[in-house]
Amino acid sequence: MHGPVVVGRPVASRVILIGQAPGDKEPKLGRPFAWTAGKTLFRWFEAALGWSEDQTRDRVYFAAVCRCFPGKKIQGGDRVPDEREIASCARWLALEFQLLKPGLVLPVGKLAITQILGERPLVETVGRSFRVTSHGLDVDVVPLPHPSGASPWHRMEPGRALLRQALTLVAAHPAVKLTAD
Repeated sequence: MHGPVVVGRPVASRVILIGQAPGDKEPKLGRPFAWTAGKTLFRWFEAALGWSEDQTRDRVYFAAVCRCFPGKKIQGGDRVPDEREIASCARWLALEFQLLKPGLVLPVGKLAITQILGERPLVETVGRSFRVTSHGLDVDVVPLPHPSGASPWHRMEPGRALLRQALTLVAAHPAVKLTAD
């Protein structure tokens, strides 16, 4: 993994968004979801909640499964963190849960979803809300697909419709309503 560590703004929010790991641009720009995937993610929040990127960053705590850029794959694209790297960063997420006591968790992409809900197909996961115990807390979980340009899942059916359902669930959640006030 390559430093520096990338973290979101210090926001005391009841909503935690969990990404996979920063991409190669995020360490240089100093914030999570700072490049192409972020542009898509923030368009989703603007459409569903009416929040700009800055409003979203001020209202949602941004965390990640891994905090440093994992590097590139030989064949191109970002490398997915391995189990050892995930385990090495796990304590940070556990501490964030204990500190913030979230009411709503938004895992973004398969790796983050797997960390919270276990491995399952996106088509059976996105567009639904789950009540689970994670890091010792009972939380609601609304999984989102990864907004990467490399993945067409959220741009074609059934992904597009399931994403809309998920964002509707996010917008209606009491933790989001409290955060917007």
